[in-house]
Amino acid sequence: MAEDRYKDIVIATESLTKHYGRIVAVDGLSMAVPRGQIFGLLGPNGSGKTTTMGMLLGLVKPTSGRFRLLDAGISHREALRRTGAIVETPCFYPGLSGRDNLAYFQGISGKSNQAELNELLERVGLGDRANDRFRTYSQGMKQRLGLAYVLLGDPEVLFLDEPTNGMDPDGMAEIRELIRSLGTGGRTVLLSSHLLHEVEQVCDSVAILSRGRLVVQGRIDDLVHSLAGDRLRVRTTDNEKAIGILSELDWVGEVTAEDGTILVTAPAERSPELTVALGRSDVYVAELSAEQMSLEQYYFKVTGSGEGGTA
Repeated sequence: MAEDRYKDIVIATESLTKHYGRIVAVDGLSMAVPRGQIFGLLGPNGSGKTTTMGMLLGLVKPTSGRFRLLDAGISHREALRRTGAIVETPCFYPGLSGRDNLAYFQGISGKSNQAELNELLERVGLGDRANDRFRTYSQGMKQRLGLAYVLLGDPEVLFLDEPTNGMDPDGMAEIRELIRSLGTGGRTVLLSSHLLHEVEQVCDSVAILSRGRLVVQGRIDDLVHSLAGDRLRVRTTDNEKAIGILSELDWVGEVTAEDGTILVTAPAERSPELTVALGRSDVYVAELSAEQMSLEQYYFKVTGSGEGGTA
């Protein structure tokens, strides 16, 4: 890898590939995760997200290709010391309390810091259940303890694999807020998820995977805008008449009615002309806004999937 090219990149892969016999789990993946971002690995189950994380963490041996974690010039072992990760289901000692589990893993690194344990348990919402045994925790609570675990030692990079799995809606919202707060101060978060709504709310950039291959990667805003086109949503005093008027304008594309409004394919900067054209025929605009494409809509366009809600 040309190191100057990756000076602001925390994770980089080149043609990373993993075969399990005839099954290709990851197929020639080349991606770059910028420093200080929350970066989403997005795709359905079986798309290669967890396998990719496993290779980056040294848990899975690549069949071919290369990758780099953290800064050039340091060993992978040293990079892992500066990384926190939880892949798939968190595993802890069922007979120990949440606090004792964290203390055990903290002690492996040769440290003992009760203040850190208290702060982390409160931060993930387990302060009141810190002394209860892990076996009594719900799935959502186990996920919360897993997040506390990956934050031990204040790592520079976090790997989070489906971090809201098993949580109720309130818990998911709380953890999304926590994850957003983690992507500050230069820390980088690699988040794997099949929940489109979750990724859109939390991540700065994404890499969309399908059947082990990279479909596209980039900042969410840029990707969505690249396919959004120019579309306006308009509500008028006479929508039926407005459709006829707007359809006659040579700079307006498709005009359709939807839920009491009109969707107009036209440049946003020509909104004043649209308003004037309608006003000349005594049709007045009550509401006008640029239509934004969601990450879900973008995902279905680039992958050709027709499912809803999850990838």
